[in-house]
Amino acid sequence: MTRNILPILVTASIFLAGVALAQAPAANPKVLFKTTKGDIIIELYPAKAPITVKNILGYVNDKFYDGLIFHRVIPGFMIQTGGLTAEMSQKSGKPSIKNESGNGLKNARGSVAMARTQDLDSATSQFYINLVNNDSLDEMKYCAFGKVVAGMDVVDAIAKVPTGDKRGHQNVPLEPITILSATVVDGK
Repeated sequence: MTRNILPILVTASIFLAGVALAQAPAANPKVLFKTTKGDIIIELYPAKAPITVKNILGYVNDKFYDGLIFHRVIPGFMIQTGGLTAEMSQKSGKPSIKNESGNGLKNARGSVAMARTQDLDSATSQFYINLVNNDSLDEMKYCAFGKVVAGMDVVDAIAKVPTGDKRGHQNVPLEPITILSATVVDGK
């Protein structure tokens, strides 16, 4: 009798394992930004900001960020990238996206959010990393969509570089800090 039950138990175990795998949530995508100051890995939250995450992943997959600089660095506030070359030329991106602020994600230290103009739905490719908790940006409806999960020391190092004015822009690092490459390293 034991011989007859064993195949049933094995089959049942395989079936249950398959069900468990099928129900496991997909991992959040992660993006590795290799910069001239070191590596930063950002985890994206598509369940909270699906339009924004799809937008960012599109830019990453198109290699749009490769060669761009961190063009705005304000210690005690944030560092910004995603749109300018070292010559301070604006790189042309895709159309703007719908603002997904109010999604439960906060502009807290290490969180990543979309830069935009005064128009709520004007974000395109530029984003920033919060150096501190910036509650006022939540009130102003800036959409957080991810978080630095590795390389916050690199973010803090970028925040310490000397800055100045360049071609009509303020708070520009005097030594260009360049994104060498941006690639999806985990998840979708």
